[in-house]
Amino acid sequence: MAKRSPMVFIFITVLIDLLGIGIVVPVLPFYVKILEESGDPWLIANRALLVGGLSAIFALMQFLCAPWLGSLSDRYGRRPVLLISLFGTGVGYVIFGLSEHLFVISPWLMLTALFVSRIVDGVTGANISTAQAYIADVTTPENRARGLGMIGAAFGLGFMLGPALGGWLSIYGLAVPVYFAAALAFMNVIFGYFVLPESLPVERRSTRVQASNPFMRVWSVLQNTNIRVLLIGIVLLNLAFTGMQSNFAVYSDRRFGLTALDNAIIFAVVGLVAVIVQGFLLRMLVPRFGEACLAAVGMILMTIGFEGLAVAPTAMWLYPAIIVLSMGSSMATPSLTSLVSRRVSADVQGATLGGSQALTSLTTVVGPMLAGVLSDTVHVTAPYHTGALLVLSGTLVVIMTVLPMIRAPRSVPQ
Repeated sequence: MAKRSPMVFIFITVLIDLLGIGIVVPVLPFYVKILEESGDPWLIANRALLVGGLSAIFALMQFLCAPWLGSLSDRYGRRPVLLISLFGTGVGYVIFGLSEHLFVISPWLMLTALFVSRIVDGVTGANISTAQAYIADVTTPENRARGLGMIGAAFGLGFMLGPALGGWLSIYGLAVPVYFAAALAFMNVIFGYFVLPESLPVERRSTRVQASNPFMRVWSVLQNTNIRVLLIGIVLLNLAFTGMQSNFAVYSDRRFGLTALDNAIIFAVVGLVAVIVQGFLLRMLVPRFGEACLAAVGMILMTIGFEGLAVAPTAMWLYPAIIVLSMGSSMATPSLTSLVSRRVSADVQGATLGGSQALTSLTTVVGPMLAGVLSDTVHVTAPYHTGALLVLSGTLVVIMTVLPMIRAPRSVPQ
């Protein structure tokens, strides 16, 4: 058990990060809805923009701070960075939960507290790279893929369970889900304090903090003409999808009056479809059809799904649309990433995929803001019509690149 406890801690840490993100998704728009009770015309008119802004500031802090947290762990060790960042995540959730009580003083004070909570959580929650570094420290090259795969499992599980937990717990009070996430984070700090050994010996540590500029990573990866078109497709896909994630609860409330629990069920369906497609179906589909074909088909399904959300006549029609959208995303995203990987040499795989991830992270900043602006200034369905157009444009761009590759697919290891 002693040898397994550190890996258990890492798994739980990543799971809590993703659970927390998922838990907030169905309740965040309803926190912002409280601000409308102030009667302030600006707050009433810009609810979707504020929801998008709170999602964007969290993503921006993660984008900016992930390299610094990783570099700090190179200098001072993985253990203190992981424990302190996890404690900060808990503090961020506590501030989020307490913000509701500030409304009686001033709605703007409540809004400020919400932004502070998302900034704190974004800064301290950018610890995935440190968790990956810890696994690299304690695993052999032969077992490293399995260890890193554990992080992927935590991602999928957290995204599926988080919204469901958030919606279910919101029945007992809007703040209950975020306090629950805070309790999980604090309990894991205590658990890690006793079971998590340092994985990076002093003699192997860096002598100074050397964090890479995330914007330079994005610029560097875009210079590669072999993958630039595929990256454009990834950007367009993620702009649409991240906008939908942040805006959906506002959209479903405005059009159909859905509650946090209703939205949680829908997001749980998204997570379940993603687990089924990425965990099981892709293993059968890739050898038969290849990544190029799956990327194209997946993006076409996403286009249909977005338009289906936009034109849904009743709330029940949201389910088939979101299932088609989730199936398409689960097919297209890993397939495009694999195509990017196959178009670069082995010695730059890490740098290329790191740059691609940084580029994707930027879309989680821009996508929610774009969806919020469109929803507030154009129409509540505008983010979804726009999402369909973005993904369709990406589909056409990608198809021109991958068409020669839609052939007898290579076999993949089981």
